[in-house]
Amino acid sequence: MITRTITVAALATALTASAFAQTPENPPVQSFSLGDLKLESGESIKNFSISYVTHGKLNASKSNAILMVPSIGGNHHRIDYLIGPGRALDPSKYFIICADAIGNGITTSPSNSKVQPHMQFPRFNIRDMVNSEERLVTEKFGIKKLVTVIGASMGGMQSLQWAVSYPDMMDSVVPIIPLGRTPAWTTGVLEMLRQSVMTDPLWKGGNYPASAPPEQGMRLLQGWLAGMIVHTPVYEESRFPNSQDVIANLKGVENSEWRRMDAVDWVYQSWAYDQHNLGTTPGFNGDYHRALESIKAKTLILAGTGDLLNPEYESKEAARYIPDVRYISINAQRPMGHSSGAGATAPENELQNREISAFLDVVTENGRKIQ
Repeated sequence: MITRTITVAALATALTASAFAQTPENPPVQSFSLGDLKLESGESIKNFSISYVTHGKLNASKSNAILMVPSIGGNHHRIDYLIGPGRALDPSKYFIICADAIGNGITTSPSNSKVQPHMQFPRFNIRDMVNSEERLVTEKFGIKKLVTVIGASMGGMQSLQWAVSYPDMMDSVVPIIPLGRTPAWTTGVLEMLRQSVMTDPLWKGGNYPASAPPEQGMRLLQGWLAGMIVHTPVYEESRFPNSQDVIANLKGVENSEWRRMDAVDWVYQSWAYDQHNLGTTPGFNGDYHRALESIKAKTLILAGTGDLLNPEYESKEAARYIPDVRYISINAQRPMGHSSGAGATAPENELQNREISAFLDVVTENGRKIQ
């Protein structure tokens, strides 16, 4: 049995920021330079480097590789609850590449670019993230086909985009609490979160000094996002029978979370989140359903019941059009919403590890395809 306890602050971190801190026992963070990265818009990110860590060993045939892609504000630790001996992504079987997406503050981002700092950084989209990750996989490691691409939230969105953009490069995808396209509701949520940051006087048009970030704006953002939107009303009621107790909890979330990501990085990634639509992938002329129907990879979608950020009806609709798909509601008995995709409690952790492990056994024919 896989068990894991997690504090409220750690749950918020797992969902929205740099999921866990790097410690000495973790694999070293590495970086791969791609030169100037051409974006779909025609602009380029200058001197682009993508950050990543790896777990396990790539076999001689390069057939056992898995790519993990992170959530908005998340990093290469985002789904650590699925990685390890006896877990779904077992390093004794798989070579797991955990990438950092454009704009997360580790890979080249508005906050760390020396030649295009802050608002001089070009806007990017989720396909740009996927294209940079594809170059990491093929150019750095020489891998032609992945066992799976897996990620949660914006990572789930990238996973689906991988399956549309590079249909022959993976046997499967595992999108957790994903979106195939961003609905008006989610864009509205993100816009109000952005306004929470941008109305802070310290925002200064996004060109604030590192020594004086827009603290109050980021506190509001994290209180709303990590403290409220990732949960459901019924889940909050179960946690706080005395409704007034939620106020102290929100203060704790704000205190622990507001520093975890640079504000301008979060804004840029949220813009990419807004634009996401598989149908706008070149070649599909905006036809969302045709893009879904083009997916060749075996697909396992795990969605959060009552998700207020990435509404579950979007995952269910995507599942109706993907040819080879299995759909699982992570916690229909006690809906946790978006926080279902954080490995935050033992039941959700165990369900995800069990279902993903069984799915990958089918994909790899019980390991025969990766020997």
